Amino acid sequence: MKTKEKPVRDSDEIVIDEKPSYSFSMNRRTFFEVLGSGIAVTFTISQGLGSALTDVAPEDQIAAWIHVGDDKVTIYTGKAEVGQNIRTSLAQIVAEELRVPMDNIDMVMGDTALTPYDRGTFGSRSIPYMGPQLRKAAASAREVLIDMASQEWKVGRDKVVMEVGVIKNLATNKSMPIGQLTKGQKLLKPIDNNVVVTPVNEWKIAGTSVKKVRGETFVTGKHKFVSDMTLPGMLYGKVLRAPSYGSKLASVDLSGARNMPGVTVVHDGDFVGVAGKDVATAIKARDAIKAEWKSSQQPSRSEIFTYIRAKAENGNDEDSAGDVASALSNADVKIEKTFTVDYIAHAPLEPRAGLAQWTNNKLTVWTGTQRPFGVQENLAEAFGIPKENIRVIQPDTGSGYGGKHTGEAGVEAARLAKAAGKPVKVVWTREEEFTWAYFRPAGVIDVKAGAQKDGLVTSWEFHNYNSGGSGIETPYEVTNKKIQFHPMESPLRQGSYRGLAATANVFARECIMNDLATELKLDPLQFRLKNLNNERMKGVLEAAANKFGWSNGKTSASRGIGIACGDEKGSFVATCAEVEVDASGENPKVLRVVAAFECGAIINPEHLKNQIEGAVIQGMGGAVFERVDFKDGKILNPSFSKYRVPRFGDTPHLEVVMVNRKDIPSVGAGETPILGIAPAIRNAIANATGKRLYSLPLLG
Repeated sequence: MKTKEKPVRDSDEIVIDEKPSYSFSMNRRTFFEVLGSGIAVTFTISQGLGSALTDVAPEDQIAAWIHVGDDKVTIYTGKAEVGQNIRTSLAQIVAEELRVPMDNIDMVMGDTALTPYDRGTFGSRSIPYMGPQLRKAAASAREVLIDMASQEWKVGRDKVVMEVGVIKNLATNKSMPIGQLTKGQKLLKPIDNNVVVTPVNEWKIAGTSVKKVRGETFVTGKHKFVSDMTLPGMLYGKVLRAPSYGSKLASVDLSGARNMPGVTVVHDGDFVGVAGKDVATAIKARDAIKAEWKSSQQPSRSEIFTYIRAKAENGNDEDSAGDVASALSNADVKIEKTFTVDYIAHAPLEPRAGLAQWTNNKLTVWTGTQRPFGVQENLAEAFGIPKENIRVIQPDTGSGYGGKHTGEAGVEAARLAKAAGKPVKVVWTREEEFTWAYFRPAGVIDVKAGAQKDGLVTSWEFHNYNSGGSGIETPYEVTNKKIQFHPMESPLRQGSYRGLAATANVFARECIMNDLATELKLDPLQFRLKNLNNERMKGVLEAAANKFGWSNGKTSASRGIGIACGDEKGSFVATCAEVEVDASGENPKVLRVVAAFECGAIINPEHLKNQIEGAVIQGMGGAVFERVDFKDGKILNPSFSKYRVPRFGDTPHLEVVMVNRKDIPSVGAGETPILGIAPAIRNAIANATGKRLYSLPLLG
């Protein structure tokens, strides 16, 4: 498999370019839907939401997003639920503005036939982009319903209120359900961008720890992931994989599989797949295929960092000011270091899965993806049919972490289903997930920094090779700086990962800041505060330090404390860690972590806490031991027995401080909390032992 990866600087997305193309862009399209007995609407979506429209149609219609039925309010959004609880948070936003109980809300998500076009669920965009859209739509719907009731009852608007799912006439004290008021009318009213929304201080549903919508179905096993789904007459598919990256199919003998009764075989270029009545039959048929592959030379892990530097392109300035070389020459303290960052896997709980069914040249695909509309476009390109003939449905999915922007299993299932004339399900094995899914990019980072005796950083030069440009700018005030990202063509598939390249860039930056403080014999917290003007960053640093008891932190030859901070996607995190190191210094044990996080106004405190805790624990894996090992194009650790992820025994005493800024619009929380843990652990190890580490993972 030959891939050309194009890391991009913007935190919105990583483009993965292969065949069929998994790149995507903002197009324009028209969507029309009749919502049963409720509201029918032709609508468009504003360009700011990543619209895809071609015709001039009424823009920003309420009914594009909200349908008021007889006994339920249905919300429509193209966003995908992958365990981040966005289904709950978005429902809270609508419930708040429409004055309806959460139990009265249904939400349709990630269905290309029913929901507005959406570029995808990535970049922590759901809350800052979809949240305001749904809030305005719900508030606009509330005002329209009040107008309708006022006209029906022939009273002033001041005599009409909405509360707990009903609309009430204050003049007569009579009320009716809001669904009874609509009477199936086609509400073609535009969203009022100036509508008055409920102030944060008056929230009753938003801002509270509403329980996870449908949470009991996951606990009881009632929720059906794609791998659980079946259709009448369904077959099970398996794909013949190449023995290594870069291999091309030289010849293939399909007779062994084709001679098996009830087996469908598909050969299209380098794609070879089979479908059988059950998984065992499909595996047997695949294994009966005799293939010869032509391999190409590939770099191994032992040489990847040299390879990256050699193949990287010249960088463009991400941020540049002043005279870096002169300032460094005149600095009292100078540090010049190189950092390396390994590829790591997403390791989602649910491997990729796709179920496909063709009916009269129309295709329906169920798949776990963060980009249903992107998969729809991939399928349209793969089969040369209009997107309107393809429906992609994304059931709530067992995690993604940025690793499910693509829909490979869905495309594979569709290829096999078309040939078989029956529905086909393809479920990747754990080994396939570890081998053929894309990884967080490996990278090399060069840093030169200088500071004066008074504790001010005066020079900052930062070069990231391949890992990415997200989070590359420094939040610290530096007069002289040069910051560049150098892209390259990766030998392994690479793409988005929780926090993107900010995990690497923040690690390198916070390690250097810590080392500068040590050289200057300054407290690492005070050194950071001295070089910061951003009050939000200062706020999380002080919140974490106060909860941790930073000023009273005790260190010894075996125990150390570390601190780090970062920002990304408009939110801020600071992390303190206490680490114990054994006599060899090779086996750090993280004893205690405090993470302070601020993402504006908090919509669901309990779910935010869960996000922060999950990010910290996941980040510990990439910090301490996660790495993809490979040689000659082959992944050498494609299983949980060989690929080390955090376990219960690795979990520290973890405390979370949530800074609730009700004066700031809410932003996403799925990514930024991961940024602080790796440098905090590293700095704690340096504090205990004096040993400064410059690679991720730290035990690499």
